Amino acid sequence: MKRNGQLSRVLHILMHLSLRKGPATSADLARSIDANAVVVRQIMAGLREHGYVKSSKGHGGGWVLSCDPSKVSLRDIYNALGCPPLLALESPAPTAECRVAQSVNAVLSRSYQEAEIALLTGLGRVTLADLSADLRTRLHP
Repeated sequence: MKRNGQLSRVLHILMHLSLRKGPATSADLARSIDANAVVVRQIMAGLREHGYVKSSKGHGGGWVLSCDPSKVSLRDIYNALGCPPLLALESPAPTAECRVAQSVNAVLSRSYQEAEIALLTGLGRVTLADLSADLRTRLHP
């Protein structure tokens, strides 16, 4: 199974912001996820539209959290990203005349839907504050 890393990368960025006392530049955040600053700005622009982060320009500027982490679930962040695929499992190519492919695809589709519902439910139970608390425990055992 191949994972889509978009959600984990965004959460990684948000946790870096939660640890900082001041703004973080796109370049700083990009280094934390081994990406280009342009990618970070694109990601952050979507989160800014939802009110989760804000930015300031100029010397000393950058990105900061602008939400109450206890009120924002990981599912909220997932939704703000445009609901990227959570599971990247491969199915046989659908072939209208192949009954085997039809059967396999039907069963796998139902299973994928059930797994996605369970995963989204779990993401809805965890807030950014929960994630931040876990991180702080790991940083200071």
